[in-house]
Amino acid sequence: MLPTTMKSGIKKILLCCISIWASCCSYGQFDAVVPYPAEITPLSGYFELNQKTQIAFNKQSRNAAKYLHDYLFDYHKTDLKMFNTDSSGVIDNKIILLKAFKTKQEHLGYDMQIDSNQITISGNETSVFHGIQTLIQLQNIAERKIRFPAGTIRDKAYMRYRGMHLDCSRHFFSKAFIKKYLDLMAFYKLNTFHWHLTDDQGWRIEIKKYPRLSQIGGCRNQTLVGPYGTDQYDGKKYCGYYSQEDIKEIVAYASSRHIEVIPEIEMPGHSMAALTAYPYLGCTGGPYKTMETWGVSDEVMCAGKDSTFTFLQDVLDEVIQLFPSGYVHIGGDECPKLRWKNCRACLSRIEKQGLHDAEQLQSYFIKRIESYLNSKGKKIIGWDEIMEGGLAPNATVMSWRGESGGITAAKQHHDVIMTPGKPLYFDYSQSTNEDSLTQGGLNTLKDVYDYNPIPSTLNADEHRFILGAQANVWTEYMDNEKKVEYMICPRIIALAEMLWTKQEKKNWKRFESAIPRQLEFLTQKKFHYSKANFDLASNITTTNGKIAWELTSKKEGATCIYDEPMSIDTSGTYTAYLSDSSGKQISSVIKQQFLVHLGTGKKITLKTQPHQNYSRGGATTLVDGILNNKGMQKSSLFLGFWGTDLEATIDLEKRTPIQKIQLHSFEQAASWIYPPASVSFLVSDDGMNFEKIESNIETTGKRHLVYEIKTSIQARYVKVVALNFGLIPDAQPGGGNQAWLFADEITID
Repeated sequence: MLPTTMKSGIKKILLCCISIWASCCSYGQFDAVVPYPAEITPLSGYFELNQKTQIAFNKQSRNAAKYLHDYLFDYHKTDLKMFNTDSSGVIDNKIILLKAFKTKQEHLGYDMQIDSNQITISGNETSVFHGIQTLIQLQNIAERKIRFPAGTIRDKAYMRYRGMHLDCSRHFFSKAFIKKYLDLMAFYKLNTFHWHLTDDQGWRIEIKKYPRLSQIGGCRNQTLVGPYGTDQYDGKKYCGYYSQEDIKEIVAYASSRHIEVIPEIEMPGHSMAALTAYPYLGCTGGPYKTMETWGVSDEVMCAGKDSTFTFLQDVLDEVIQLFPSGYVHIGGDECPKLRWKNCRACLSRIEKQGLHDAEQLQSYFIKRIESYLNSKGKKIIGWDEIMEGGLAPNATVMSWRGESGGITAAKQHHDVIMTPGKPLYFDYSQSTNEDSLTQGGLNTLKDVYDYNPIPSTLNADEHRFILGAQANVWTEYMDNEKKVEYMICPRIIALAEMLWTKQEKKNWKRFESAIPRQLEFLTQKKFHYSKANFDLASNITTTNGKIAWELTSKKEGATCIYDEPMSIDTSGTYTAYLSDSSGKQISSVIKQQFLVHLGTGKKITLKTQPHQNYSRGGATTLVDGILNNKGMQKSSLFLGFWGTDLEATIDLEKRTPIQKIQLHSFEQAASWIYPPASVSFLVSDDGMNFEKIESNIETTGKRHLVYEIKTSIQARYVKVVALNFGLIPDAQPGGGNQAWLFADEITID
């Protein structure tokens, strides 16, 4: 058993240090490369850089040579001489030879040969650049000498589209950070940057014809700093946008890293920032306000006014001049139709166009924009809602609400990019132990790695319409650059291998063993990252009034210094983490709050069962000693009753003195979760005849509500009744629907 230790300022902290062997170098340097190459043939020996080593290049590989030279200088202070093979003869010294062909077909891949005298990388300009990333990863950065193992590699990408997204509307990020983001993408051979530039919370791109978009729409008066549904705001004006010169610079930088930048200009929904700047774009004419919280607004662009399309065409004219990409992303998601259904102009448009309803009006809107962009030589990408009412003829679909939209589009012979929330939303938590504020949900490193963008339900002919996949980085809860880094790393590494390496070549055990080396590269590049993959697994059971906490490690070679679950007999917050053999912490910290009370682990029955979506441990969830202080981020710790009441009866097994009973509940109106209409506490000696405790019930807390009654009685059975709020008022989110009642723990002292 582990000893209980005390830590200054925090009561009852249990420090669980588990020893694990140092798992640094039990694999070859080739196995540490991510994404893993298609074909590898290791040979004996190595190539070692020295001051006489030179980098040889031809016309097509000049930029790649400069990239390699700068990398070696920046990180190793090695200033190698470069020479152009088109104008110079071959020299005797050891060289790194980069031979790029004129063809632009990336799928041809690259070839690499390494022996003691020469490294040769050949392919087209893009694939030679990718080969350099492999070469860099072949070095052992822990050694002072720069050596590369001898061998041959033949490699090419599995998927054409390998993307990362970044939302700069909810939070704005510096030009320097965008370049750093692109550098990381390039290092892992990702080739598409989806830049989310406009939304309800801010317009981030300068449009010269409409300056108010960035001047007015680029600002909001304050920002939500607490979880969604709360009223925790910072009270600070928030502004930011990229000038057209900024965008040209970033697009050029991305191009030098062989990354295509696709801009997203949201329409017709998610447009509150644009409406605030130019109110005539909406159905009501405003007034509007750039959103300060998250979620979806009923205010959308008016589909009935021609002036809306004139505005958008003007905006797109400037956008396509800044982005040479063949695509423009036009959003198209989460567009409520409430305003359209009550707008004369929109209803007139529906009638004149022979449309059936507002759903088809959205299809009309998207098709009209697509037609305009097609006339400019561009294709559109939209979220899978653009399929509603009929898909535009040449549209590419991003399937985010699972895979079903993408499957349907592929069967209709439309190009598809897979971006399902599970597992490709990087705003979701990486671990069940996550202690920072996130969107909720859970996408682990292995979840990302195991994903296959090509659904098994598609036939061989339909596979070709799956271009690839991307991870989405929505930044509602990422208000600084370090948090973005932490949320994408190391999951971006799993994404890279999932998209580059064919399914049959993937191997989780090999990949996981490469992670320590990859974390060294992230440290070298000054990226923050999560340690979630090393986290301990926590299993909590309650039996006979006792809490047992079992901590295990999935890491090979890990040994625990206790041989049975810990017995928790005192309320408090306990912590644990995994360390290596030197005592260095290598995992995130598990922080678990326990409530030990008379009802802990006792038999409990419910009159009405909770909704299946919130029924994790059944009735025992209310007496398991686990208190949820993370709200919806740990929603599985609640029992949820939709439109029904909570009536729970706890058997204390014998007549017991009782001084206090508490019901821990939760409310978040924005998510349709309301406080109980009323709470009652009852007691009984026989379990059949209950008497209500006639004492004042005190209610404390905000969002996390505690209903408490103090008494001085003896009883065997305790019953808690919480009546559901009922129907949600029309003016509130979910108006007219039944409310949720969320219950956490029932404590008896």
